[in-house]
Amino acid sequence: MAIKQLSETLINQIAAGEVIERPASAAKELIENALDAGATRIEIATAGGGKTLLRVTDNGSGMTPTDLELAVRRHCTSKLDNSLFDIRTLGFRGEALPSIGSVARLSITTRTAGASEGAIIAIAGGKTDAVRPSPANTGTVVEVRDLFFATPARLKFMKTEKAEAAAISEVVRRMAIAFPAVRFVLSGSDRSTLEFPATGDDRLARMAQVLGKDFRDNAIEIDAAREDVELTGFAGVPTYNRGNSLQQYIFVNGRPVQDKMLLSAIRAAYSETIPSGRYPVAVLSITLDPTLVDVNVHPAKSDVRFRDPGLIRGLIIGAIRQALTREGDRAATTGARGMMQAFRSGDYRPQPWSAETSPSRPAQFDSMLRTLAEPPQASFAAFSAPSARIATPFERAAPAAEAPEAPQPQTFPLGAVRAQLHENYIVAQTNDGLVIVDQHAAHERLVFEAMRTALHSRPVAAQALLIPEIVDLPEDDCDRLMAHADEFSRLGLAIERFGPGAIAVRETPAMLGEMDAVGLVRQLADELAEWDTASGLTSRLEYLAATMACHGSVRSGRRMRTEEMNALLRQMEATPGSGQCNHGRPTYIELKLSDIERLFGRS
Repeated sequence: MAIKQLSETLINQIAAGEVIERPASAAKELIENALDAGATRIEIATAGGGKTLLRVTDNGSGMTPTDLELAVRRHCTSKLDNSLFDIRTLGFRGEALPSIGSVARLSITTRTAGASEGAIIAIAGGKTDAVRPSPANTGTVVEVRDLFFATPARLKFMKTEKAEAAAISEVVRRMAIAFPAVRFVLSGSDRSTLEFPATGDDRLARMAQVLGKDFRDNAIEIDAAREDVELTGFAGVPTYNRGNSLQQYIFVNGRPVQDKMLLSAIRAAYSETIPSGRYPVAVLSITLDPTLVDVNVHPAKSDVRFRDPGLIRGLIIGAIRQALTREGDRAATTGARGMMQAFRSGDYRPQPWSAETSPSRPAQFDSMLRTLAEPPQASFAAFSAPSARIATPFERAAPAAEAPEAPQPQTFPLGAVRAQLHENYIVAQTNDGLVIVDQHAAHERLVFEAMRTALHSRPVAAQALLIPEIVDLPEDDCDRLMAHADEFSRLGLAIERFGPGAIAVRETPAMLGEMDAVGLVRQLADELAEWDTASGLTSRLEYLAATMACHGSVRSGRRMRTEEMNALLRQMEATPGSGQCNHGRPTYIELKLSDIERLFGRS
């Protein structure tokens, strides 16, 4: 079969199959062009989920008629010189507009600031009309109609209009977070208007617009750097989580990306603080020299490749964990809101008193009247104030001759104990509200943290194997494993080289008992090959420590003394990450006094 040159239209349609997968892909490319043009206001209008109409209007720099004619040709761009090693714009290939024009009806109207009139060009199915004069405001209007009409087979793979519209909304949200100084408006016949006013340099305010005001109340600031790589942004407290990963946003030099390695780093950072099946909320921005990252590895530019991926992954995990250690014991505000809603939605209705239902005044009523007439000290003797002395949990206290002096609630963040409910929940009074603590979940976390500290502060006890396990591996994997042999030895795993393509396992961690040493070594080899770091062994040891902590902590249903409960609160205040248990559930819920007053209509 003879080789022949493909037509320009067919070449563009092939490129469109890679670059323009769906209406959201076209919207992303057009918004990127508007941002590269310096726009401060971008309006997006859609119909039919973007398949019938997609219009992007911006107030950027616009184009001259000469530039407009070149803009719709393949590989014509103003954003790239002769190198791919220093890309500082969102777009750079010059493929988006000709690709869209080859499969849709495309028109571009534009005018520069100093021009007396604008210009317009139209393309339909790859056929380009000449540039014509046209009235226009400063900036550019790109209108795409009947997307994929020239390639109808692609339409069969489109989702419903509602799903395609939702995908465009997600693109706009990502761009809005990345560029808080730009005003975004998304409207159309198939949606309610979505507007994000510009917030200038206040990135958290823009995140609150996109993710909701709850994120502002439950976010921890991230600010870290390592070897000229900066990581900034905000991450939610562990108890503020979601059922999917859609609210995880990552930006590399201002470019929204959905890179698997970066998303896995976020998941690893929260690995022991969030329940299985739940996902953290985070917005992270990575800034580094453009020469250290390759953004030209995916047609949609959603994936990137770093020169040192281990450095980036370690920076994300370390920065998030450090932030959680610093402030991760905060309780999510959504817990208190759920409690408030539960109170409001109760079915309790007081029954009116009547002579028929209560023919005579019961004796208990007289007793209650006498009690109310007593001084407050006598009435509330059962809820006497907690001791100022802080005892360790389970310490056997000597009988006291008189009631000790009560600590002041404002002295401690988690307040002073006032009661224990149902032998499981501790009620403490703070300076501006109350805290309800799950005693089992809280103590479970404290025990786990103590065990983990011991685990990392000294070498793990190892047990020698009577017959060493021999693991056959590629030579490269063996080299990587032996480079981390000292680290494994400290964790109780002793390995040594056994020829060019094998590893001998001499000792395994005693904590793990009988285990599949061969499977563990292969897992560690895979991790090192993928991420240049091996955390599988540490994760196993910490999982075992978490299980032991669960079985060795205060059980639900145990009546605790006041000193024990106060000691538990003090240890929680001193322990990082005590706001959630090992399984990611909250250990306490805080209810502000203003919320309580609102329940009673006092504010």
